[in-house]
Order: sequence, then C-alpha cells, then structure tokens
Amino acid sequence: MVEFPPLRNDLILRAARGEKTERAPVWVMRQAGRYLPEFRELRSKHEFFEICRTPHLATEITLQPIRRYSGLVDASIIFSDILVIPQALGMEVLMNPGPSFPDPLNTPEDVSKLRQHVDVDKELGYVFEAITQTRIGLKGEVPLIGFCGAPWTLFAYMIEGGGSKTFTKAKTWLFKYPEESKALLLRIADVCVDFLVGQVKAGAQLLQVFDSWAGELSPHDFSQFSFPTLKHISDGVRRKLEQQNVPQVPMILFAKGANYALGELAETAGYDVLGLDWCIEPVIARDTVKGKVALQGNIDPNVLYGGREAIEKAVKRMCEGFKQGNKGRTGAWIANLGHGITPGVDPEDLKWFFECIRKYTSQ
Repeated sequence: MVEFPPLRNDLILRAARGEKTERAPVWVMRQAGRYLPEFRELRSKHEFFEICRTPHLATEITLQPIRRYSGLVDASIIFSDILVIPQALGMEVLMNPGPSFPDPLNTPEDVSKLRQHVDVDKELGYVFEAITQTRIGLKGEVPLIGFCGAPWTLFAYMIEGGGSKTFTKAKTWLFKYPEESKALLLRIADVCVDFLVGQVKAGAQLLQVFDSWAGELSPHDFSQFSFPTLKHISDGVRRKLEQQNVPQVPMILFAKGANYALGELAETAGYDVLGLDWCIEPVIARDTVKGKVALQGNIDPNVLYGGREAIEKAVKRMCEGFKQGNKGRTGAWIANLGHGITPGVDPEDLKWFFECIRKYTSQ
C-alpha cells in the first residue's frame, strides 16, 4: 500500500460531499492540455496515446497546471482519454488530430471482435500507475480526480468511428437494434466500473463520468439507453469498493446537454455531484435538484476568449446564480466551465478566471 503525502486542501472533497465550504472550489475540464505551452512542447515530441500510456509523461502533464496555477486551483485531473476503454476492448483508436477508429462497429455482429473479458489491470494499468505517481507528485497540494467516458458516449465513438454531427450510425443501432445496443452499453459499463474502481485503488480521490454526447439523445432515449448505464456505474463502483474494503470517494456525473434529466439524475442516479453545461441557469438547476446533490459548472468555455472584463462579468453572474435557489440539504457548488477548455485560450486569461472565482465566491 502506497503512503501518499497528507492532503493540504480538501475543499473540493467537502463540497462534493455536500458540506458547506468557505468558498467554492474550482478546477476546469481538460485542465491539463493543449492550451498550455508546456503541454504543446512535450506533445511535439510524443504521440498522444504514447503520453497516455507512459506514466511519467501523463504525470508530468497532469502536474503542469497545478504548478502554473498553484494556490488558485483546487483539484487536478489525471491526463488520459475517455477512449482508452474502447482500446481496452480491443479497438484501434488513432488521434490525428481528433479521434479516429479505423475499424468501427458497423453491425451487431462486429461486437464479436471485442474482447470478451477486459482485465483492466493488464489493459489499463498504465493509467493506474500514472495516478499513483501523480498522487505522490502532487505532495498533497490538491486532490486528484480520476475519470471515464460514459457508455453512450463511448458507444457512439465506437460505432461512428469518430466524432459526429448527426450520430446517424449510432442512433441507427439504438432504433434498429435496441436490445443489442443495450447489451453493448452494459458491457461497456462493466468495464467502466472496473476501471474506476482501479483508479480509486491507485489513488484517485474523486471520480467523474463524462457523458459528452448525452444531449444528442431525446429525453425518452436518454432514459432508455444512457441513464440505466450511468446508474449501473455508480452502483457498481460503490458496491465493489465496499466489497474490497476500499474507502468510498465522491462521484461526479457530467451529462452534457441533458439538463432535462437533472431532477431524475439527482434523485436516483447515485452521484454526489452533477456537472452543468452553460445552457441552464444555476438558479434553475439549484431549484431542480432540490439540494439532493452538489452542482458543478458552468460558464461557457468561449467566455475565456472575451477578455478580462467579460470573464469577470460572467463569473460574477454565475456566482450570484449559484448563491440563489433552493438550498435544501446542500448548497455546495464546485466552480468549473460548462465543458472542457479549448486549445486557443490564453493561460493568463484562465488565471484571471480562477482569480475571479476566488474573488466572488469568498464574499
């Protein structure tokens, strides 16, 4: 058992558990990545998935924003990619520059090409090693977040062969082969459970599930195809951690575009925190979840291109929104963007975002 340095900032852990905090903790999705010149310098020497599979490189990139924004950011998130799960299932994934699957799943018969059983220690052990190294490298400055992609989002990539504007192929599966689709979604969910449990055992102190394409589904289809797998993950992770005598960690769900489902997710999905995109007002989200979960979000990432005055105005408005609404059991909130930071952002403008969050949540 690795002895990790004592944690010096547990603000995000307390907020995720619904506790009242002296200010809102803050981090951003894709925090370790392409907007940082230090990342681009390292990336110029290594292929993307080579970095993911090389623990000391993944650790270095995870630590880069923590060093740059020391004292301003309250969490780190391991540098990896949601598509390591399709890779673990036996699919080839390239990054050039976006994700590409040379041999996607075209019909349900193609599922037979996937590994029947995924040994996550064997296939994804490099992520676990990077998490352990990063926990040590953080020296207790902030907690470390582990993550995975949600089954529907991974399913869509595996069938579309990459990103999509229409999701025609993936949705054809849902409508033409509903039972086969549900079986594959559940199979992906089982790998997600084992992967997340392994991350906790390796040292992750929070977990986030990214359902990036949730908003591409109608409310009915989300409830049929995505929601059951999201609950399967939260239930499965908690059960396996308990069975293995591993302490529980808070779990965050970010179902982008599924604001219509916030009430149901808060009530029954089993997550401690729900992430919000920028298409819902914080006060409405507060009233919808009725204090049953903490919230995370939710500025449009493109505000970071608007200059310091625009950033400060947006942060002030967001902070005021989260202070309103039905507090219920918890008024806890984690400040973040409403999606991942994009590559062209000036790192100094992100620093200003962090400084504004500190200013307006400490009041």
